[in-house]
Amino acid sequence: MFSVRFLLTAATAALVSATAFAADMPQPPQYQPPVVVVQPEGAWYLRGDVGVGITNNFSLTYLPSPPDVGDGFAFDQHSWADTAFFDVGAGYEWNNWLRFDVTAGYRDRTQVNARGVYDQATGDGDAYQGYLRSWIFLANAYVDLGTWDCLTPFLGVGIGGAYNQMANLVDQGIGTTGAGFGRNSTNWSPAYAFYAGLDYNVTQNLAVELSYRYLYYGSVTDTVDCIGGCSPDSYKFGNLSSNDFMLGMRWRFPVEGAGMVEQPASYTPPPPPPQYPLSTRG
Repeated sequence: MFSVRFLLTAATAALVSATAFAADMPQPPQYQPPVVVVQPEGAWYLRGDVGVGITNNFSLTYLPSPPDVGDGFAFDQHSWADTAFFDVGAGYEWNNWLRFDVTAGYRDRTQVNARGVYDQATGDGDAYQGYLRSWIFLANAYVDLGTWDCLTPFLGVGIGGAYNQMANLVDQGIGTTGAGFGRNSTNWSPAYAFYAGLDYNVTQNLAVELSYRYLYYGSVTDTVDCIGGCSPDSYKFGNLSSNDFMLGMRWRFPVEGAGMVEQPASYTPPPPPPQYPLSTRG
C-alpha cells in the first residue's frame, strides 16, 4: 500500500514538473507576413522650373520694301545672348511609367545684335540692336525609366506654341546718317521640345528635377520705320532655338490610400504547429 501511494505521488509530481518546464521553454517566433506599400496609380501634380537657356545661332532675313529692291544689302554678322526663364504647369501621373503635363513659361528678354552692309568696300551699312522675349506654351509627355534609391531618369517630348516679341529694335546707320526704330512686333510660332532628366523623390509628395531641354520656338518679324520717310523694311529673326538647363520641383497632391501598408492578396498564413496530446495509462 505504501509503495503504490508513493509511486502515484511521484508520478503526479513528475507530470506537474514536466508541464511547467514545457511552459517555460521559448516559443518559436511568430512568422510575419510580407507587406507591400500601396502605390495607387493616378496622381495630379503642380510643377515649377527655373533655368538658363544657352541660345543657338539663328537666321536673319532681310525683307525689303518694296520686295524687288536690289540695293545689295546683306547681313554679315548677327548674335544674341543667353537668357533666363521660368515655367509653371500642372500634370497627371498616369502610372509609375507615364505622365503628362502642360506648361507655360516666360523667357526674359535677351539682347540681339546684327550688322549689314551695302558696300563691302566702304563698309557702309546699318547696325541693329533689339531685345527678344518669348512666352512658351507646351503640352508634354514623359516616360519614367524606373526608380533606384529615389532616383528616376526620364525622357520626354513637348509640342505647342510660342508668342515672340522683338522689342526696342533700333537701326543705326554705319557711315551714313540713316536711322530707324522697330514697331515692337509680336507673332505666334509653333514650338516643340525634347527632354532628358533625373528626378529625386524627397518625400512621397515632393520631387526635385534636374533636366535638359532642347527647345525650338519659331521666329518673329519686325518692321523698322526709318527716319526721313523712306520705305519701311522688315527683318525676320528665324530658327529660334535653345539648349535649356532646368531645375524644377513637382508637388503631388496626396491620394487617399497612398502609403498604407497591407498584406498582399496572395499571402497564405502557414499552418499552426501540430499539438500532441498527453497519453496516460490506466
